[in-house]
Amino acid sequence: MRFLSLALSVLLLAGCAGGGLQIDDSLRSQGQSSRVQYIVLHYTSTDLARSLALLTRGEVSAHYLIDDGSAKVYRLVDEDRRAWHAGDSQWQGRTWLNASTIGIELVNQGYFQGPAGRYWQPYSEAQIETLIVLLKDLVKRHQLPIDSIIGHSDIAPQRKVDPGPLFPWKRLADAGLIRWPDAGAVSREQMRFASVLPEVVWFQAQLHELGYEVPRTGVLDQATRNVLIAMQMKYRPARYDGEPDAETAAILQVLNQR
Repeated sequence: MRFLSLALSVLLLAGCAGGGLQIDDSLRSQGQSSRVQYIVLHYTSTDLARSLALLTRGEVSAHYLIDDGSAKVYRLVDEDRRAWHAGDSQWQGRTWLNASTIGIELVNQGYFQGPAGRYWQPYSEAQIETLIVLLKDLVKRHQLPIDSIIGHSDIAPQRKVDPGPLFPWKRLADAGLIRWPDAGAVSREQMRFASVLPEVVWFQAQLHELGYEVPRTGVLDQATRNVLIAMQMKYRPARYDGEPDAETAAILQVLNQR
């Protein structure tokens, strides 16, 4: 009897190892959601050929790459797999965002350093139109709430500046993908803040509320300036000097009045 039981166990294990495991797949739990919480936008800092080489032959990767000329979309990593695009990152208290994001790279040189400062490469119209179509599809399929699309500079403001000040975030807002501060409300708040500007700790608290990882010391250090620059590049690209001025305060106030 003991020998028979042992033989039966061996046969069962062999059946499982050979693909004989039976799984009932007819039911689905209601308590679930996509592993994707955010979509992170990047630029590649180089041309298409070099971008493809970097994103397919090394440790860095992204789920999608969009060419700047043809606006062709390359899928380089399946959405249910983790791509290595975010690095040391944080947003809304969540850290190391590779596991919970989709990364989209846009072929764009970024910036060149010239005698008059940085020159940023514009994005092509076709590239942005294609990106918006892709984003709408991703948001719908993964059931993402508004404001789930963020930049690399949002999640890593101490070391990254992409997608840069020429990325048209307002176009994404017009497409219903992110919120945008109402111009009238910003103007009214700016007049109020022009007379009395909040303390640095207020700016830090507002940036934190928006989602940024920022010091809460009340000191205008370089780390705080870097976060202000990231926020200004996104919502006020005409001037991103890292200064906590009245317009920046107004934008933060309006954005956080949800």
